[in-house]
Amino acid sequence: MEDVPDRIEHTVLGPTTTWEEVLEVLDEAIQYGMRACVPPCYLEQSTSYAPGVDIATVVGFPHGQSTTRMKVEEATGAWEVDAAEIDMVANVGKIKAGELDAVQAEITEVVAAVPIPVKVIVEAPLLSEAELRQSCQAAADAGAAYVKTATGFADGGATVEDVAIMSEYCRVKASGGIGSWAFAEELIEAGADRISASSGDVIVREFHESTSGAGG
Repeated sequence: MEDVPDRIEHTVLGPTTTWEEVLEVLDEAIQYGMRACVPPCYLEQSTSYAPGVDIATVVGFPHGQSTTRMKVEEATGAWEVDAAEIDMVANVGKIKAGELDAVQAEITEVVAAVPIPVKVIVEAPLLSEAELRQSCQAAADAGAAYVKTATGFADGGATVEDVAIMSEYCRVKASGGIGSWAFAEELIEAGADRISASSGDVIVREFHESTSGAGG
């Protein structure tokens, strides 16, 4: 897995996030060859500061209850200031209500609005297996590039079981509670293409330590 650092999105999305904290994440992304995911309010500064880093931002975050029009405007605004990718929160209430046509239609509009990859956060910890499968199918049918496990703002995070199910439908970004290379490796082996973590630097360091140890 030589491409591990490029699969890690070093993330800082807490409610008290400051520009200084974003700078630290960007510096670590540069140092370790990672991607980054930052709040929309710091996106333009971030893409200017670290033009060599693929930087994603969030749309409809954290609960997915914005209107479709607002999500489209957020996504296009992010693209205009050089976001590399969009992480959009699906409307979980509509997923749980069985309104999958509306969920798919909304994702389709956001995907159509920007020429960059859109990842759809489905909040897997809040869904039954049937709802998880339905939401992943809707995202895939709408043209999403990835489905993402969680925002980190609801109970629960990424699990091997959820990633395995989600990978049947679309590429997967695992997010929520991933603090070590050992767990990240499990998720990658289960089918995750990307790992989102506030501990991205720790994960990459542990990955390099594990590979150097194996080589020794």
